[in-house]
Amino acid sequence: MTDTAAEAAPRVGPASRVALHELSMRRDRDEWIVGRMATRTFVALPPAGALAVRLLDEGLSVARTRERLRADTGEEFDIADFVADLTALGFVARIDGRPLPDPEPPRASLPWLRPQHVRFALHPVFPVAVAVLLAVALVTLLLRPGLLPGYRDLLWSPHGSVVLLSGAAAGWTLLLAHELAHLVTARAAGVPGRMRLGTRLQFLVMQTDISGIELAPRRHRLTAYLSGIALNLSVASALVPVLAVTDPASAAHRLSAAALLLALMPLPFQLMVFTRTDVYFVLQDLTGCRDLYGDGLAYARYRYRRLLRALRPCARAAAGEDDPSARLPRHERRAVRVYSVVLVVGTAVCLAFMAAVTLPLDIALLTRAVRGLAPGNTPTGYADSAAVLVTLGGVNVLWLVTKWRDHRSRRRAKALARPRT
Repeated sequence: MTDTAAEAAPRVGPASRVALHELSMRRDRDEWIVGRMATRTFVALPPAGALAVRLLDEGLSVARTRERLRADTGEEFDIADFVADLTALGFVARIDGRPLPDPEPPRASLPWLRPQHVRFALHPVFPVAVAVLLAVALVTLLLRPGLLPGYRDLLWSPHGSVVLLSGAAAGWTLLLAHELAHLVTARAAGVPGRMRLGTRLQFLVMQTDISGIELAPRRHRLTAYLSGIALNLSVASALVPVLAVTDPASAAHRLSAAALLLALMPLPFQLMVFTRTDVYFVLQDLTGCRDLYGDGLAYARYRYRRLLRALRPCARAAAGEDDPSARLPRHERRAVRVYSVVLVVGTAVCLAFMAAVTLPLDIALLTRAVRGLAPGNTPTGYADSAAVLVTLGGVNVLWLVTKWRDHRSRRRAKALARPRT
């Protein structure tokens, strides 16, 4: 909360009444998820906290809310502090009739797309249709295994520049369609959603913020998480019959084979759950964890500091440091500890592969492309070199710009959250 907002917030007394913004609530195991869809701010509350929100929203005063909670639970609650916490989350619209500053909500992608326009995306028939399409494709490939394309099918043209540029265009088109699938299914559930570029370790990715889906039923949540994978599988499955009816020597067959591989290539990346992929969010939901990545990272750092202190007794490490996973419910604690191992091992392997393979390969290709622009090369050679520089160099520059933007955003968020005196 900014200084202006803090100064503008009136004092909350026993007789104070608060008016809340439109909030949504969903029971999740022993807690309630409460959030404001407009700002995509959500919090997990115990049953008493959820009841306090309902009572305040009904217009009860702070004192009356405290009395009702005492009568229902037998415990005392500091409702004034609770209201202050709700205010910091942006859940409170007015206190004693006095409006509070309300920050500009994050912009949504494709704001003209309304839930009623895409409600069909959550129909139960869609998963069945995807399963049928995939089954038909698998049966076709089992009966005719020769249709299964290999990596050579990506080299559908003798001109490397054509292969590189067309592959990049098709890959980014499929990536955009993948993220649109997330956005559409989330919008069907009433979640605004926003698409943007981001980074995951050394990868440049397009990601869609659909955090509001936390308040939707589980079937809708899982549909939104898996919709991108379902789209890739559907595209690949739909291309199998094309391969079956076209001449292997034809351009249509070669292009379809290349497109099928491009549709399937991103799917192994989804198994890299340590980079918070679509499968990661499915695991987080099924394990009932609130922040599997954040809690797993905190536990990994705790274990690292414990190991460091054991190996170097003079190292600066708090001897009485508490296990951050100990405060979690038992089912979350187990999942977080297992995930922390996957997080550390997966990240180490991924970065090692980048250092040993990806980075040297990129440097070699870019160096060769720069040399190819020297005088004396053929027009085809110039075109290939330019294509490599534009495609590979552009992706790397875009990764650096996106990484720097995200770094600045995190620093700005930390600065705003830092206590002021």
